[in-house]
Amino acid sequence: MGGVYAISDLHVGFPENRAFVEGLRPESGDDWLIVAGDVAERFSDVEWALRTLREHFATVVWVPGNHELWTTGNDPVRLRGEARYRRLVDMCRGLGVLTPEDPYPVWDGEGGPVTVAPLFVLYDYTFRPEGTSTKEEALAVAHESGVVCTDEVYLHPDPHPTRDAWCDARVAYSEKRLAALEPGTRTVLVNHWPLVREPTRVLWYPEFAQWCGTERTAEWHDRFRAVSVVYGHLHIPRTIWTGGVPHIEVSVGYPREWRKWRGSPRGPRRILPDPETS
Repeated sequence: MGGVYAISDLHVGFPENRAFVEGLRPESGDDWLIVAGDVAERFSDVEWALRTLREHFATVVWVPGNHELWTTGNDPVRLRGEARYRRLVDMCRGLGVLTPEDPYPVWDGEGGPVTVAPLFVLYDYTFRPEGTSTKEEALAVAHESGVVCTDEVYLHPDPHPTRDAWCDARVAYSEKRLAALEPGTRTVLVNHWPLVREPTRVLWYPEFAQWCGTERTAEWHDRFRAVSVVYGHLHIPRTIWTGGVPHIEVSVGYPREWRKWRGSPRGPRRILPDPETS
């Protein structure tokens, strides 16, 4: 009997993380794997990791994180913004990996039917530091404190004028697709960035929260009948409950982090049936 599992922030540019991904195996031949972003920065590394996982899991569902969307000097794929994202989608389709642009798959195994909805919803600087009321004020605080996300250098929003404008477009697209689901459809919502602000409350540097989501998705777990929400990005693997729904961070993180916390990377978390919330 298979299940739906999830993992994120694989960062396979690090040899230790690459070896970890090489060794990942499903518990059952029917298992699905959700990969919730930040596989790697280089296009070829993302392709290698998703191909490796697709060879072992019955279904692989991917959503982009910010690192896949970076355009760095050491990557031969020089595409930026929307063009880079679409190239990643095309690559996934060639591997048989599902993306936010594909029909949502339905899990009909134990605990189903549940629609797994991969989302690509960015951030819009609305998770602002206390005492700020605009994006400009929030960014000024971040620069003054020296806590500025690398996205400001490498994540280009082309052809959108800004990253928050790209976020606006992605929120509208995703909201329309979710609203079109049959009434009563239960979902697992998957996004790299958390859909609610609560997970960011424990950040060592609260200024970083503005690169971690948008207030516009705060009610989606309720509106779209989520049985669970899967996210990554923060490198703080844990579960919080909002409105009775588990929001499960499934990140692996950098070697220095997982060595400090657990000594070895944590494997995929079970999402269906009976989500692994501890």
